[in-house]
Amino acid sequence: MRAGDRLVMDAVRRSGPWPAVLAVTAITGAAAELALPYAVGRTVDGFVSARPETASWLAACAVIVAAIMLCESAGVWARGASSAYAAARLRLSVLRHVLGVGPAATRRFPEGELVTRAGLNTEEAGRAPESLTGALALLVPTLGALVALTLIDPVLTATLVAGIALILLVLRAFLRATTTIAGGYQEVQGEIAARLVDALGGARTIAAAGTADRETRRVLAPMDRLRAHGMELWRANATAGVQAGLIVPLVEVAVLAVGGLRLAAGELTIGELYAAARYAVLGAALSTALGHIGGLARARAAAERVAEVLGLPTTRYGTHELPSTSGAPAGLGTVEFRGVTMPGLAVDELVIAGGSVTAVVGRSGSGKSLLAALAARLADPAGGAVLLDGVPLPELDRAELRRAIGYAFERPVLVGDTVGAAIGLGADDQEADDQEVVPAAATAACADGFIRRLPGGYATPMADTPLSGGERQRIGLARAFAQGERLLVLDDATSSLDTVTERQVGNALTADPRGRTRLIVAHRLTTASRADRVVWLEDGRVLGHAPHHELWANPHYRAVFQGVS
Repeated sequence: MRAGDRLVMDAVRRSGPWPAVLAVTAITGAAAELALPYAVGRTVDGFVSARPETASWLAACAVIVAAIMLCESAGVWARGASSAYAAARLRLSVLRHVLGVGPAATRRFPEGELVTRAGLNTEEAGRAPESLTGALALLVPTLGALVALTLIDPVLTATLVAGIALILLVLRAFLRATTTIAGGYQEVQGEIAARLVDALGGARTIAAAGTADRETRRVLAPMDRLRAHGMELWRANATAGVQAGLIVPLVEVAVLAVGGLRLAAGELTIGELYAAARYAVLGAALSTALGHIGGLARARAAAERVAEVLGLPTTRYGTHELPSTSGAPAGLGTVEFRGVTMPGLAVDELVIAGGSVTAVVGRSGSGKSLLAALAARLADPAGGAVLLDGVPLPELDRAELRRAIGYAFERPVLVGDTVGAAIGLGADDQEADDQEVVPAAATAACADGFIRRLPGGYATPMADTPLSGGERQRIGLARAFAQGERLLVLDDATSSLDTVTERQVGNALTADPRGRTRLIVAHRLTTASRADRVVWLEDGRVLGHAPHHELWANPHYRAVFQGVS
């Protein structure tokens, strides 16, 4: 079974009570529809023969019609609730999984593609319970019609079976074709969304360059393919509809023709012939499953795309805790790289002493950000190991790992209702409750001054806080300062700061009163010169690990800052 089909079945099983409600309403409604022809037939025979029980059968017809209407109304309500419940549950699962995968998710899928799969595709896959239940419910009147016709006359049953077999072949071909076409349609939707998200991210650059028209054409370039897939879906639906539409009247005519011969031979009554005609219609009504089958095909295609996201491996954590300060092998916050290999980086042996300030320098593409990501376990190496205070990072408990390491990004995403919440995000709960932790972290990042000038200070809603690039970086730095107990990793996190502010932040880093290890991806000469040691990378390999003044004697090292070869 395909991953998408397994996800569809899982959506049906875990959609709460709604599939059961759908099944009950569908079966009850189908049973009522099966009973109606019989009741009408008895009523007709009663009027023809002037029987006294005719009024009772007429009343029964009215009750059955009311039951059919009630079941149909309840089914409409249950279908909406079922789809909403299944889509919400699936969307939550995808969101949790993507967050569990971490940055690797965006390396596998562009952001716009992830949004499409987590949004539109989960909604389409969430309609699987409705579509599947609706399609299966149509089997009830079909099977009931076969049983009823058998009781009336087995010859009529054989005629209907031949027609139903043809309808099933049409539905099977339609399901296969529509699933494939819908998958292509959804793929193009994801591509357009990915292009749009990229364009929105570079909106200022596009406006400054005056290339809005060109970018619009780039984003909408896949529209021709989207239209082609849409036309294929329409043609597949139209073809199946025509085929089923031709089969249904042929089946009805065949049943009526055979029934007419049986009536002429005295084997059927007029009421039984009428009932047989109605049962033929109910049996052939399986052709109306085209809408449900089309919905199921789209749900299968969407579920396949969602399953690809859910198939991404999540980050696994261990159960170990870090040793106490006295038990650490070389001081609090010691980071070791042992035989680390991954695309773009190879580190045989590297030890960053606990409590030290280490700058990571190198040309663009030398592997600086990879080294920083490995130290904070935002990525795992393909080979080798990264250790913190003697414990391999994958063996650490998740809470222990995130409590020990703080990370500041070049372009931080600030999450939280208020500015203070954005800074305290991820910090230890007890520390986050301490009113001094957040302001102290903001002060170290030179952010306290402009935050206090905001209308609500630290309580100012993030949505009402326009921030420059430098202010955003400073809040990101403050968040890192408030978090890591043993290690701070700064990945070009001061690039948007002016020289004076960058120097002030640098002084706070080098004079950290908590004695944490600081690993700084640096581009400025002043940052490297203030560090205790410098890790010099070139083409993903460590060319040197020494104090800045020692490396400065090497002209190739000087060229990293001078921008010459």
